[in-house]
Amino acid sequence: MPVPAHKKRAVSIPNLLDAGYLTALTAAAPWLAWRSMRTGRYRQDWRARWAGTRQFNDSLVDRVWLHGVSVGEVNLLPGLVGHWQQQEPSARFVISSTTDTGLSVARRYFSDEVVFRCPLDFSWAVQRTLSKLEPRLLVLAELELWPNLIRSATAMKIPVAVVNARLSERSFRGYWRVRALLRTSFSRLSLVCAQTPEYAERFVALGAPHSRVFTTGCLKFDDARTERTDPEIALRRKWIGSKPEHRVWLAGSTQAPEEEMALQSYMNLRAAHPELRLALVPRHPERGDEVANLIRRFGLNVVRRSQTPPPADTPWNQQTVALIDTVGELKWWWGLSDIAFVGGSMGSRGGQNMLEPAGFGAAVATGPNTVNFRDIVQLLREGDGLVIVADQPSMEAFVRRALIDRDWAEQLGGRAQRIVISHRGATSRTVERLLDVMRPASRQAA
Repeated sequence: MPVPAHKKRAVSIPNLLDAGYLTALTAAAPWLAWRSMRTGRYRQDWRARWAGTRQFNDSLVDRVWLHGVSVGEVNLLPGLVGHWQQQEPSARFVISSTTDTGLSVARRYFSDEVVFRCPLDFSWAVQRTLSKLEPRLLVLAELELWPNLIRSATAMKIPVAVVNARLSERSFRGYWRVRALLRTSFSRLSLVCAQTPEYAERFVALGAPHSRVFTTGCLKFDDARTERTDPEIALRRKWIGSKPEHRVWLAGSTQAPEEEMALQSYMNLRAAHPELRLALVPRHPERGDEVANLIRRFGLNVVRRSQTPPPADTPWNQQTVALIDTVGELKWWWGLSDIAFVGGSMGSRGGQNMLEPAGFGAAVATGPNTVNFRDIVQLLREGDGLVIVADQPSMEAFVRRALIDRDWAEQLGGRAQRIVISHRGATSRTVERLLDVMRPASRQAA
């Protein structure tokens, strides 16, 4: 079949970005090699990363390409797809991610759809993938603004949408400094569904057409579950042997030194509170061995989710810490927690999603560095549904109070849960805008 003219034009456009990317990758090669040897990252799907995905067939005609860079963004897609298919039952999707963990979660969610590694932003790689897929629409979750991908898609008459769009003050300042280089990429966006009016204004300031930018809310509120009776939670409760009399403290999405802080707090509290149980969920499962060894250095036993299930004759007691070193399960483990600490917030990462434990009504605390979730933190704090802890002593004090004063803990969690419920609806608003982009003529006629 002959190649359409617009695709030939896209391939022939000179691209200095490719040279820039190659220069940057060459400079970073020693660090990437060291990190690969240390963590196992960057080893899979090299052909797909560099050359683009090619193993698509004719059955993929007329599908939508959804992209989430890693686990957090991929977690937003099932709810979006579910609502989309309610509105348009014939809709079909292909899903991509950049990271190994994101791909693993996507394959679990979308076992009946094509899931693939998103190529690096080299012109030849993205053009090859787009030419094979020929999607009706490219949807990017949150902010994955790759110039070659966006330019190639629009050259092929494929609309590009950003959903759950966010642009933190720090990111905005960085983009602003190179706005002359990126303004064209922002101007090519067919739709931006921003979480807040402030984010929407930043997209417009960087070049996104004002008429294509809408404030639709945060999809994470819709994604946060509120029912602890879900069978997925019951399965994990049975696996670990959690009992009604236990008070489960779960520290999730953690990075060093947050696990050590939690373990020290647990050691200081457990004698006075025999009902207390601790579970740790590191942000990166490949740190499982590191965290398991840390637990043992505290003189405690460890039960690892990634390994053989705990024997029936080994109850979850105060001498044993549960280590959830798997991918894509945290949202269910939050459903076991009475007390929650949301990690990635004591160092420089900028925080992690605290809406999942809030949705279950847990008493939630997080560290002081939550710049990536500033608006959500502000909302929860204004509604007195979140506690900020600055260090290990204040973390320990928070857990102690939640153990001693159960009314306080339940009220804190109840307020957080009500805030989550009251801010739902972003999914339906986002899907409506996406459908408008895909079939504007029929929508206007209606």
